Amino acid sequence: MDDKRLAEDLRLTIGQLVRAVRTADTMPPGEAAVLGYLDRGGPMTTADVAQQRGVSHQSAAKAVKELLGQGLVHAEPHPSDGRKLLLRLTPAGSERLAEERRRRADWLGTAIDDVLDSGERETLAAALPLLSRLTTRLKAK
Repeated sequence: MDDKRLAEDLRLTIGQLVRAVRTADTMPPGEAAVLGYLDRGGPMTTADVAQQRGVSHQSAAKAVKELLGQGLVHAEPHPSDGRKLLLRLTPAGSERLAEERRRRADWLGTAIDDVLDSGERETLAAALPLLSRLTTRLKAK
């Protein structure tokens, strides 16, 4: 298989896997994504969230508004620009995100256990560092 075909097959398969795993979520994908970005990247503005997600400011603001209303995110004045608000994950937001991540991992873990034999699980585990290296390379671009 040539590299371009491998790349396309990998892109399709990982995309399908990610979409399938997200079916275990109990919150809208946009809200879960905002919580994830704040967890991984620390406090940021709504504009920063929109840029990270690759969505419009309006779309990000809608998700942020819902999260603020649920007490999962807190907004405070930006330390260097009083016109902006800095968003932070609240303890409740961290817990909700942890629940979503546990749900996804449990769902995927059950599928791995049901579908893959021990040798296939070892092969999958061996592929993780390779996927991590690819991810690191793609983020650097």
